[in-house]
Amino acid sequence: MENFPFSDEELKDPVNIVIEKVRPTLHLDGGDISVLGIKDAKVYVRLEGACHGCPSSSNTLKYAIERRLKEEIHPDIAIINVAHDTPNPLG
Repeated sequence: MENFPFSDEELKDPVNIVIEKVRPTLHLDGGDISVLGIKDAKVYVRLEGACHGCPSSSNTLKYAIERRLKEEIHPDIAIINVAHDTPNPLG
């Protein structure tokens, strides 16, 4: 992303901190989240456990996790869910 103020490397720790904040909520519902990587201010994740295939998972990603990332890190950061049957796009 052209004007994004942080490199992908600089985003790793802040993103992991935010993920750790939301992880207990996911665990309450029997789910979890794995961060696959960060590229161009996009955080690639995979939902695990009960979150995998849950109809509410897209709302959880958009309104719980992505919103926290935008509030706590930068408004232009985005989250991309990578389905289990899809290879990691980052390699």
